[in-house]
Amino acid sequence: MKIHKNIQDFKAKSPILTVGTFDGVHLGHKKILSVLTEEAEKNKGESVVFTLYPHPRKVLNPDFKDLFLLNTLDEKIQLLEKAGINNFIIYPFTKDFANLTSCDFIENILCNKLKIKKLIVGYDHRFGKDKQDNLQILRNCAKPFGTEILKVEPFSLNGKKVSSTRIRNALLSGNIIEANECLGYDYFLSGKVVSGNRIGRTIGFPTANINIHKEKLLPASGVYAVKIIIDGKEHNGMLNIGSRPTINAGGKTSTEVHIFDFNRDIYDKIIYVYFKKFIRNEIKFPTKYELKKQIEKDKEETDYFFKKE
Repeated sequence: MKIHKNIQDFKAKSPILTVGTFDGVHLGHKKILSVLTEEAEKNKGESVVFTLYPHPRKVLNPDFKDLFLLNTLDEKIQLLEKAGINNFIIYPFTKDFANLTSCDFIENILCNKLKIKKLIVGYDHRFGKDKQDNLQILRNCAKPFGTEILKVEPFSLNGKKVSSTRIRNALLSGNIIEANECLGYDYFLSGKVVSGNRIGRTIGFPTANINIHKEKLLPASGVYAVKIIIDGKEHNGMLNIGSRPTINAGGKTSTEVHIFDFNRDIYDKIIYVYFKKFIRNEIKFPTKYELKKQIEKDKEETDYFFKKE
């Protein structure tokens, strides 16, 4: 997949394009991407995903603190590449860009500069500062350029539309099963292993502390059964998200993973952690001994889960 951070030198054969944030690259997005790649193949052209970066909300509302995304930009690139996309345009979002109307965007950028042949839109995508979603108006803008616009209907699972909001809500309530079903893959975190306070070692459960991107959405606090990828190799383990109230009352949220049957030094390595099952909520125990006994039970439950899987 070719990555373009400007469009001045963009070239693609008969580009078929879709526009969106694609946060999560979930099953609803994959329905759009499937139409995109099919149309590109049918037209003997190339598929193009056009996204804005940074997220528009960060530019228009810089004081907004609670913007948490399902993917970092690097993770999104990996997922789009896996989906078979030919080109990924990461277009800088500015206040000037925000003033473009839907027709300005379609005419000046998509048609005049990128020379697209078809535009694939999701059922709820809105364009420009006028937030235009009227398909006929959009088609009228594109018609003089010979550009066709196709609309993709929503993807539903268990009677409800799949959306990034639905997935975020599931993760924030610890409902890993629903989140993973909607994503079409296991939700994951990626980050560098950093030094911690090594308290886990004192109770027989050493952990790797992961430095997570500040905009990455963390699931609900608690203990999870997880798969960990280190240097391309898969391991079983448990992950804790929370403030560790038994040993660090009032502390900051940390993300720590205990990797089963593992004793290598992995400081400064980038690791991937995939969520499989929610085990329990975070609890404050009276003593470290009682915490240790509970972690032993958590490990037994996690081991049993992986044996059954």
